[in-house]
Amino acid sequence: MITVENLVYEYPTKRALHGIDLEIGRGRITALVGPNGAGKTTLIRCLVALHTPFDGRVLFEGTDVHEYPRETHRRVGYLPDFYGLYDELTVRQCLWYVAASQGLEGATAPGRIETAAERLEIADRLDDKAATLSRGLRQRLAVAQALVHEPEVLVLDEPASGLDPESRHHLSHLLCRLRDEGMTLIVSSHILAELEDYSDDMVIIQDGRILETRPVSRLDGAPRRFRVVVAGDGSKLIERLKTMSDVEDVEAEENGCRFRYRGDQEAQRALLSRLVRSNLPIVEFAEEAERMQDAYIAALRDDRGERKPS
Repeated sequence: MITVENLVYEYPTKRALHGIDLEIGRGRITALVGPNGAGKTTLIRCLVALHTPFDGRVLFEGTDVHEYPRETHRRVGYLPDFYGLYDELTVRQCLWYVAASQGLEGATAPGRIETAAERLEIADRLDDKAATLSRGLRQRLAVAQALVHEPEVLVLDEPASGLDPESRHHLSHLLCRLRDEGMTLIVSSHILAELEDYSDDMVIIQDGRILETRPVSRLDGAPRRFRVVVAGDGSKLIERLKTMSDVEDVEAEENGCRFRYRGDQEAQRALLSRLVRSNLPIVEFAEEAERMQDAYIAALRDDRGERKPS
């Protein structure tokens, strides 16, 4: 849906993006992750046609977003890291203002405002001034403003910053619901724990470069990580697993091992049966969810290794 080709962006004293190439699929949640200063916000502002790149281009279904920025803004909702609200306006007036700026007028606007408020569960606050809202409710209003024109793509930069656990949980469910309704979402954060529950793809950015683009394994059928524990010595278990062509990356540990396996629940059952029939005293067989944090740290470690002088 969105294609980024050789994107280069420069500030007066620094090159922030170095030839970024990226594909973002329709109806998925793509997480942009990386440390502060990695280039995530710069990339996002290029994606939503607020920064003009030095070189390269961003295509939205074949249309160059920087040649047609106003069309892009009609099709994309954007919530920046530091957003502002008009404190003296009510929630309804805030949404009216954004709706009008997006060209929604007449009979269309009231319905869109009601829908956005209901999505964010602030319909009972429409007549409250923005200044009276809590941090979590202000965040909901800001997201509602980004959604009021019903965009095809929603881009959120550090959306959970400063939110309490309940508000983060609500945000996570909202993003999943929007994806299930067919919306494409791009979410930037350097706090990976908040992304694990809903992200489909992870793009790791470091020093203005993409280190790795990968699907989140729990969703795409990629090899998953398992742990097996036996009673006593685990050497026979390891020998047996290494003879199986569908088992990958066997790592020994005390009384067992970890490995990667590509298979559904029926295939996992068959694998366990094979091990049991080999007279192995298995006491534990379980999938281990791979954390985004682990994949992120591994990518950074690999990148540092590549940059070491030989």
